[in-house]
Amino acid sequence: MAEQGEDRDGLVLDRLHLPLGPFLSDWPAGLTIRLVLQGDVVQAADLDEVPVLAQRPVEPFWVRPWVRAAAGEPVSTGEATRRRAAARLDSLGRLLTVAGWPAEATRARRLRDDLLDGTPAAAFASRLEPLARRVGRSRTLSWLTRGMGVVTAQEAQAAGVSGPAARADGDVAARYRQWLTEICHDVARLDDHSQLDLAEESPRGRWDAQQPPSAALLALLPGLLHGAELAAARLIVASLDPDLDELAAHSLEGAARG
Repeated sequence: MAEQGEDRDGLVLDRLHLPLGPFLSDWPAGLTIRLVLQGDVVQAADLDEVPVLAQRPVEPFWVRPWVRAAAGEPVSTGEATRRRAAARLDSLGRLLTVAGWPAEATRARRLRDDLLDGTPAAAFASRLEPLARRVGRSRTLSWLTRGMGVVTAQEAQAAGVSGPAARADGDVAARYRQWLTEICHDVARLDDHSQLDLAEESPRGRWDAQQPPSAALLALLPGLLHGAELAAARLIVASLDPDLDELAAHSLEGAARG
């Protein structure tokens, strides 16, 4: 139900309480954000305390190589970088869909599937290059996303954020471009048969089951969404794309030890 309150311009407008998630197309599975809107502007944003998918132990798919390596299993660097690049293509596909570019979103998801299917590095690189060029150089996408959800490198460090979101040092546009840069970098390492070093980052940052990187990304969201328009809020969430399965990794480790 709507209620009234002053907006940022001092006008008295209806306030609408609107939940986003947990089951929403092209949305982090299990995430619920409760918004207070005046018009299409977010006046307040709060996360549900216990995300749906974190209530039970699950093996997080995108960080499985790191979970296995932490348990002492042999995992190659190439296997981990393949999974990391696929995860970032998955995130990119979600953002492109939210941004209204379904054709490139489909291409990103096909490339994700190619990686997971074991496509050799040389063949994959030739398929990736056109997508990286079109998306990375798109003036329309850059214009659509510029200035949204700015996270400086200093703010990221203070919040415990690592990975692409920290290195991007900027807005939504900076973050999807950082994904593209790092995906291209990972493709050159798909055939690395050395043992995975746990200092090697997982898709969303430094892996630690006690403090998974997605926890820090989630903590950023309420502040980034405050004052944003509703359409921008979807893009901001997509550009961070926290993986709630990571939050269950601690419970999974505990169950395994028990």
